[in-house]
Amino acid sequence: MSKNIDVMIDDLVGTLTDPIIVYPGGWGDSLPEWLKNAITLERLTENMKSSKEEQPSGTDAEACAYLNTASLTVPMDSDWSQIYLYVAGKTYTRWQKNEMPDDIRVDSLTDQQTSDLKRLKEWLYHRRTTARQEAERTVRRQQKQENMAKRKEEQPALFEF
Repeated sequence: MSKNIDVMIDDLVGTLTDPIIVYPGGWGDSLPEWLKNAITLERLTENMKSSKEEQPSGTDAEACAYLNTASLTVPMDSDWSQIYLYVAGKTYTRWQKNEMPDDIRVDSLTDQQTSDLKRLKEWLYHRRTTARQEAERTVRRQQKQENMAKRKEEQPALFEF
């Protein structure tokens, strides 16, 4: 039981502290502040779903941020452009930023595009939780090294000539 509670607490802390996964290329700093806040709030919602035994996943806002930075770095094909416009429209509307203009609004996706978006969200969730676990391992490793160095320093040297 306590293991389950520890995992739930870790996931809750992760919703607030996990990194925002962006496409490599240096555009991560260009994300608007409202989108960063939306990511945190959507992660909290997703965390509540996963506590009810649903499969955890990335959020629309996370997918929007990733695809935004990807679109600034590399050209997107038609399917990914449609996915980006779809998820951006949902995110913008949900957080009352703007309505998507009619000429670029995408209201639905094909089955393949829906599958691709689902895989992207699962990948984003996996990447951010993996980053958290790696950071925790690094902290534990550093603490262990510091403790060993302190113990070695405090322990009297035996048989030194």
